[in-house]
Amino acid sequence: MATKKRVVVVGAAGYIASQLVPQFRDKYDLVTVDITDGTRAGDTVPGLHIADLLDTDLESHRELFRGADAIVHCGFRGSASASYGDDGKFDAEMDNVRMARNVFELAQMEGVSRVVVASSNHAADWYEPLLHSGGMDVVAPDTFPLSDNLYGWAKAVYEHLGFVYATGKLGSTLEVVMVRIGAPRPILLERFVGGDPARYKRDLGAWISPRDMRQLFEKSIDTPDIRDEHGVPFQIFYGVSDNARGFWSIVNARAVIDYTPEDDSEREYAADIASFLHGS
Repeated sequence: MATKKRVVVVGAAGYIASQLVPQFRDKYDLVTVDITDGTRAGDTVPGLHIADLLDTDLESHRELFRGADAIVHCGFRGSASASYGDDGKFDAEMDNVRMARNVFELAQMEGVSRVVVASSNHAADWYEPLLHSGGMDVVAPDTFPLSDNLYGWAKAVYEHLGFVYATGKLGSTLEVVMVRIGAPRPILLERFVGGDPARYKRDLGAWISPRDMRQLFEKSIDTPDIRDEHGVPFQIFYGVSDNARGFWSIVNARAVIDYTPEDDSEREYAADIASFLHGS
């Protein structure tokens, strides 16, 4: 029997990880890490290791990453805590950048070859008004990342940070995948009835199903060669299903890791779409 890959999931109590971890337990030798073992729904993640990866004492966390083949980084620190004060949003996002940097550093320290990061479509969300007004047809992973908010700005920053680590200029070369997740939650029709049709169309185009999410992350972990055309082991993939109303390119994900999404919001929400169009 083949030995399972050892995969560390950071932020394992979060929403994105909740769509990955249950199936990952069957496929990988899994290590789960978060600052808390409780999910937003109040559930407990079995076997989760409590660790604050904003801690500057990285040596104290090395054992969690020892022997790992890959890290999936879904960790995120929100700005709701009073400790962030008046500049809460900026300080929180800077902490998220620092956390990403610590994950890359720990990967280097323990010889982990690949890091897959939950980035966000918001890294390039400045283009969305152009997309939805007909000024652009599609945004691709190599479209220059521009955001008009601090959340998206921070995502773009640690995408670029991941590229720096992938060049090997900061030590050993890391293989880095950034997944710009679209809309990973159910699309509820009642949120859009009587509202802006463009917003409904947007969510239909941005949707990703749980099984497509798992496939995208698994192939990002398992594909042996993720080098770009310049030989740098770095990729940005949009995390969306095969949506008829899609507006983000997944051409590179299809080509590099053979991402073959199985779902389409047009089919998944066909009855809701018909109801919306007929105004019922």
